[in-house]
Amino acid sequence: MFSPRVLRSASSFMCRRLSMGQMCLQGKAPDMAEVRNRLREIVGASTNWKDHQQALAERTSLSQYLAQSQDELPAKTMKDSAIEAHLPLGTQPALREKYLNYHNSVRFGRILEDLDSLAVLICYSHTWNKELKRSPLSIVTALVDKIDMRQNIIYPDCDIKFTGHVTWVGKTSIEAKMHMSQYHDGAYSDVLDATFVMVARDPENKRAAFINPLKLESPEEEAIFQQGEINKKRRVELSTASLLKVAPTAEERTLIHNLFLNTLDTRTVSFRGRILPLNSVWMEDAKMKGLEICHPQERNIFNRIFGGFLMRKAYELGWANACAFAGCRPTLVAVDDILFRKPVEIGSLLLLSSQVCYTEGMHIQVRVHTEVLDPLTRQNSTTNVFHFTFRAEKDIPAVVPQSYGESMLYLDGKRHFDETMRSQR
Repeated sequence: MFSPRVLRSASSFMCRRLSMGQMCLQGKAPDMAEVRNRLREIVGASTNWKDHQQALAERTSLSQYLAQSQDELPAKTMKDSAIEAHLPLGTQPALREKYLNYHNSVRFGRILEDLDSLAVLICYSHTWNKELKRSPLSIVTALVDKIDMRQNIIYPDCDIKFTGHVTWVGKTSIEAKMHMSQYHDGAYSDVLDATFVMVARDPENKRAAFINPLKLESPEEEAIFQQGEINKKRRVELSTASLLKVAPTAEERTLIHNLFLNTLDTRTVSFRGRILPLNSVWMEDAKMKGLEICHPQERNIFNRIFGGFLMRKAYELGWANACAFAGCRPTLVAVDDILFRKPVEIGSLLLLSSQVCYTEGMHIQVRVHTEVLDPLTRQNSTTNVFHFTFRAEKDIPAVVPQSYGESMLYLDGKRHFDETMRSQR
């Protein structure tokens, strides 16, 4: 993961006066409401449901402004996409209510929504053509690569600051990195670092579209860009080694076999006789499920369900599962590898399934799988898979798989946990 210093070193150009709507007026950074309003302006979306549908239908005419190759587009710098935005929890009590949880802390699911909105605006800032009133691009979240927590406490009555900019660009995809800090005891302190990968599509969100190349202006920016290349390579390697594609490694197979031997009933010496070891829980008993009916209120600027909303719901279910499993209130360590496989349409029945898939010491790895159900055809389609790492206040029970499928979930959870621990060092 990138260092928080990387984004803070760019703070000198973070709060520029944005030509895209003059968001930083008189040196004042926009708040998150202004960020979302600017996104609506960029694509021509409306807060009114009926007008919104009509506006999106009219976007098809913007296809004529799409570049036929990346070479047609002017290169942009990291400064062009740099943005600072504020969440004034300390000065706006009415806003504070939206973010407050019953533990007198901040609902992290709301922060996920804000990060998603800011990442989209950062990418639009990189691709913005000031000669056009609206952008012909549909920029959507493809992947949340990583969110690493730098502190566990987020105060509900202190202002929050987000900074971020584009750090890597391909032909149709963009990596945006963001840093979140909070003002407390007279200074800003680090809260989290986040890496999002976005993709550009045509106005109807049907096919890929080219985006502006990135111009690097310093050795530091070269290093940031190279980290983006490393991140891309790592994602490809992880996808290639997925347990849905290839068999576990020899070390992983030995681990699963030892878990199996540890559950055998020595009195019967039978493959069928299984006994739960002390201080353990069967994976089957470490689940929690939920259902959401996807209403228009949760739509994004492209008339699909807002990705931040999906992340919030998945996080809250994952946290609840970890809380019930551990018997105490866990804290978030990291969010890892959230893949957006397909958009969620308005009116969908969204099924969420949370599974504690790996535990180690005081840590809990939770996987949340979301899918949409078509009630007419009874067909299910996976939309997202989320991975969360939590830390409890005490050592927690071990989770034990019984079936081969559960064993693969266990190994997948261990892989994500090990990757999170490496990045925390």
